[in-house]
Amino acid sequence: MLAQLMLIEAALEQAIGPSAPNAPRPRSVQIDGQALQALDTAAALALVMKIKTITATGPISATGMQPAHEGVLKLVLQRMPELQISPPAPALAWRAQIGASAFSLAQMLRSHVSFLGRVAEAAWQTARRPHTLRVHELIAQLGQTGVSAIPVVALVTFLIGVVFAYLLGLQAEQYGANIFVVDGVALGMTREFSPLLVATIMAGRSGAAFTAQLGTMRLTEETDAIRTLGLSAEQVLVLPRVFALMITLPLLVFVGDVAGLSGALVIANTMLDLTPAGFIDRLHAALDPRHILIGLGKSPVFALFIAVIGCRMGMDVARDTRSIGIHTTSTVVQAIVAVIILDAIFAIVCQELGW
Repeated sequence: MLAQLMLIEAALEQAIGPSAPNAPRPRSVQIDGQALQALDTAAALALVMKIKTITATGPISATGMQPAHEGVLKLVLQRMPELQISPPAPALAWRAQIGASAFSLAQMLRSHVSFLGRVAEAAWQTARRPHTLRVHELIAQLGQTGVSAIPVVALVTFLIGVVFAYLLGLQAEQYGANIFVVDGVALGMTREFSPLLVATIMAGRSGAAFTAQLGTMRLTEETDAIRTLGLSAEQVLVLPRVFALMITLPLLVFVGDVAGLSGALVIANTMLDLTPAGFIDRLHAALDPRHILIGLGKSPVFALFIAVIGCRMGMDVARDTRSIGIHTTSTVVQAIVAVIILDAIFAIVCQELGW
């Protein structure tokens, strides 16, 4: 009868009908179950809930029911006190909503900082005793975060280089300044676009993978087993992932630099009448090595925050599969926002220092 529950509720609504606000309520209700052929707890609960709307506290009795049906009804009536439907929470005013959101954000940042402190302590312990580093896990994570990410990073940055050079070329052609497209693409790709794009890709790729992996291990109680053995979950699970991403992200940014400039070279050759040799000569003259170093220097910081956020969200997964999906989605959003904020901070600091 569970499959027909909606039809049953509609039939009850039609049979009992809505009660008027000021109508007198009966003191008791008697159910005639002679024609009843089947009854399960879902239908019995729907019946009792509907009857409760027309009688406040009066008793409910049954007549003519089969013993099995009467037993189901009695079971539902016995368990009704345990079924407490809480009223919906009142809507908060806009000032209260802002305060609640700010408090939640502060709690989240506090959790991230606390987890970062635990990771730093685990890293210090590993530095004092290097033999405790899980080398096999580190190598496995290097492969997952580095080697397997090269195709998608190269493809995306190559296409961004093509688009960037094409848009700059459309404007530069009007003034006969085709050669300066190389300056803009070289500076933009190596200093800003490549680090930001690669970090965003890795936030959605590796950050989400860290959360899903650690969340699944927590769900299957593997992290509890590690702690039961007297081991540190941060040293065994978190540090290899943090170190691997901090090592591979600068390398991927360099791959992104090369791929982006290659895409710009293709557009310059086909659209701006710049030969590959002329493009490379202008690139040597226009691109200061410090711009490459600044872009590469950002990447370990981006990697640290992405890995910490991903691992922390994975370690905080609740004991249900739905929580893994929620935390994975939250990891991607938080990591991308963190990367953008860090990139803005780097831009301001470099501007103030004259870099």
